[in-house]
Amino acid sequence: MSNRAVPKDFVKNVMQNGVGRYICQLQRITFRFCKSHGGSRHMRDFIENHLLEFTQNNPGVVVYLQPRRNRTPSIVAEYLNGGKQILGMTSKLTPEICKWTEHLRTRSGVQIVRIIKNNHTDTPSTQGIWHPFMFKETEWAVTKFPSEKWSPVLKVGKTATDYVLEEQSGQSQNDIKFRCIHEDNK
Repeated sequence: MSNRAVPKDFVKNVMQNGVGRYICQLQRITFRFCKSHGGSRHMRDFIENHLLEFTQNNPGVVVYLQPRRNRTPSIVAEYLNGGKQILGMTSKLTPEICKWTEHLRTRSGVQIVRIIKNNHTDTPSTQGIWHPFMFKETEWAVTKFPSEKWSPVLKVGKTATDYVLEEQSGQSQNDIKFRCIHEDNK
């Protein structure tokens, strides 16, 4: 298959689904089968043994059964975004039909595409892409390191450690004053 056969697009999530709460995108699923043809035997077996469990686990999905004389079995899935997918179930066993039904239930209905880029945003930055040297001096690009100008450690103001040590020494002096006053009162 050539690359032009599969459309390309950015990564998408249907209406931010899953950010707050998850909403199943499958709206309606139709099982088409023949009541008498041998090719629909596994589809009929799925309907008799597994479909009731599927409908109980997924009350938000409408399930239709469409018997069609002398036609091959198929599953038609319709999604909230208007997407529609038809899968032929000829020569598929019952466990395979269960897997395909679960696959259709968990899909978003968005067409499968090749991804253009891994990262994409709907509101791109007007300031450009951030990089580690964004707000640094441009002189750094041509400086050979270690440099006397840029290598020394600059200490500006008190650090968090200085504040903690100062607070601790203040408490120890207050404890000594409190003990002295407490012992004098005895």
